[in-house]
Amino acid sequence: MTPASKEIGRCPERCEMDTQPYIRTIEWEMLDKRKFIPMSIASSFSIRCLLYPFTVIKTRLQIQHHHSVYSGTFDAFRKTFVHEGVSGLYRGFWVSAFQLVSGVAYITTYETVRHALQKCGVQDSRMRALAGGGAASLVGQTIIVPFDVISQHLMVLGQVEARPGKKTRKLNPLRIQYENISKRRIALEIIKEVYKQDGLRGFYRGYFASICAYVPNSALWWSFYHFYQEQLVKVLPPSLCPLLLMQCLSATLGGVTTTALTNPLDCVRARYQIQRAGTLPETVGALWMEERWRIFTKGLSARLLSSVTFSFMVVLGYESVKRWSVHDEFKPFVRW
Repeated sequence: MTPASKEIGRCPERCEMDTQPYIRTIEWEMLDKRKFIPMSIASSFSIRCLLYPFTVIKTRLQIQHHHSVYSGTFDAFRKTFVHEGVSGLYRGFWVSAFQLVSGVAYITTYETVRHALQKCGVQDSRMRALAGGGAASLVGQTIIVPFDVISQHLMVLGQVEARPGKKTRKLNPLRIQYENISKRRIALEIIKEVYKQDGLRGFYRGYFASICAYVPNSALWWSFYHFYQEQLVKVLPPSLCPLLLMQCLSATLGGVTTTALTNPLDCVRARYQIQRAGTLPETVGALWMEERWRIFTKGLSARLLSSVTFSFMVVLGYESVKRWSVHDEFKPFVRW
C-alpha cells in the first residue's frame, strides 16, 4: 500500500465515487507549500481587487445616521460612482492591500490548527473548522487592524453627512487637511494624527471590537462551510454535481448564514473604529439608542452581496489552489 493510500484510508472525509476513493477535503500535509502559498497570495489579491468596492460601501452605510446620505446599497454605489468615480469605490485600497500578509498567516493558522486537532483525534470536520477559523481570525486581526483603521478613515473621509436639525458637514473624524493633496499624503496625515491623538494603541483602536466581530464570523463561516458540504453531498452526488461547484455552493450558504448572524457586531466595530466617540460599551449603547432593531439590517444588504460573492470566489480560488498544489501521490484521489 502506498503512503497516499494509507493517508486516504485515515482521512475522515474519505468518500466513494464509482467504487473509487476520493478526497473531499485536501488536508495540510497533502500540499506542496512552495506552490500553495504563492498561489494563495495571488488568488487573495485578485479577489480583494474585485470585491473591495463592497467593503467601501458597507463601511459608509454602517457609519451614516439612519439614511442621512444613502437610502440603501445600490443608492450608495450610484452616488459614490457619480460623485467620485471608480476611484471612490477603491478609496484606501492600497493601504488595505497590505493585508495580504495577514492572509498568509490566516490560512496557515487555519490549516495548522485543523491538522493539529486531527492528530489529537478530533475527527468532526465542523469542530476542527470552528476552532481553526477562530484561531486564524485572531492571528489575522492582530495583523490587519492597524491597516483596517487607516483604510476605513480613507473610505469615509470627505463623505457628506446630513443629520436632522443639524448643518450638513463632511466627515473628517481626525480633522486633518485633505483637500488638494495626494492620497499618499492623506494616508500619512491619518497615520500621524492617529499616533498624535492615541499613540501606538490608536492603531489598535477597535481591536477588541474586531476580535468580537471577526473571530465568531470566521469560526462560524468555516463551520457552516463544512456543515453545508456534508448536507449537499447527500443530495448532490459527485456523479451529478462537480465537487468544486458543491464546495462553492456550501461556501455561499455559509456566508449568508454567518453574515446574518454577525451583522450587529460588524456595525459596532465600524462605528467604534471611525467615530472615536467614547468607549466600546458607550458605542454599543449609542448605536442601539440611535438604530434600535435596525442594527440587524444596517449595511446588511451590502454585506450579503459582498459575502455571497466573496464566499464563492474565495472557495473557488482556495480549493482550486489546493488542487493545483497537492503532492503528486495524492492527485489520483483528487476530484474537481
